[in-house]
Amino acid sequence: MDLSKIKTIAFQGAKGAYSDLACRTVFPSLETLGCNSFEDAFVAVRDGKAELAMIPIDNTIAGRVADVHHLMPDGGLYIIGEHFQPIRHALLGVKGSSKKKLKHVHSHIHALPQCRKLLGKLDVQPHVHADTAGAAQEIAEKNDPEHGAIASELAAQIYDLEILDRDIQDAAHNTTRFLILGTEPEIPDEEITTITSLIFTVRNIPASLYKCLGGFATNGFSFTKLESYVDPNFQAARFYCDIEGHPDNDSFKLALEELGFFATDVRFLGAYPAHAFRAHDNDGSTIN
Repeated sequence: MDLSKIKTIAFQGAKGAYSDLACRTVFPSLETLGCNSFEDAFVAVRDGKAELAMIPIDNTIAGRVADVHHLMPDGGLYIIGEHFQPIRHALLGVKGSSKKKLKHVHSHIHALPQCRKLLGKLDVQPHVHADTAGAAQEIAEKNDPEHGAIASELAAQIYDLEILDRDIQDAAHNTTRFLILGTEPEIPDEEITTITSLIFTVRNIPASLYKCLGGFATNGFSFTKLESYVDPNFQAARFYCDIEGHPDNDSFKLALEELGFFATDVRFLGAYPAHAFRAHDNDGSTIN
């Protein structure tokens, strides 16, 4: 990736959202472009308003981001990278506020239950917002010491809020996996540990999914992710998968050839370097 040709990266949410934080962590030199929806972020890249998009796909607590899974098949973008962002929630308030003064806490529908222990101690009224940074922005505008927000420390900087408490999430492993998307695939060198993402539709034959996966098993490839889509007839006929393997590898090509006997509409979504996070356990130790 030639960063000299890239100026802007799009994300869903307001400035200071965790998606914005992920963009700034991976690409500190790029301008970040907030979008109202995931679809708007896809469109921003397709229309040339941004060269890349940073899109969340899974969280270790909340699970998969359903909207993104439905956008990926026909979104017109390719996965060129991944990033694992630790989620470190902070309790924010306006100048002069304190935890004792708070009666209301605002945040995203997933962030509030991720901080259940602290909210229970504070005995406050939770309020759901579209994103964490939007909640931070609203309490900054409200300027009421009784109203706080759960958001990132980046949001505190952007909206000039006080950090009343740090690392308030209940689970230390709280992490979101992001996909970095572009208009063209960027396949890494074959010697680099690579994740290849595909979407395929199984044929209407007995044990079709088992047969689709068999070629990868016999050729020694591991699936790091396999998720189904429900079609209009409520049959799980379409699957998204991440495979640890390089698409130019001869054994991988054999596995794809076998997949073609039992699946239709096989789509290549991208091949990209596996993030270093995959080589570490949740406690930070390296997996041997």
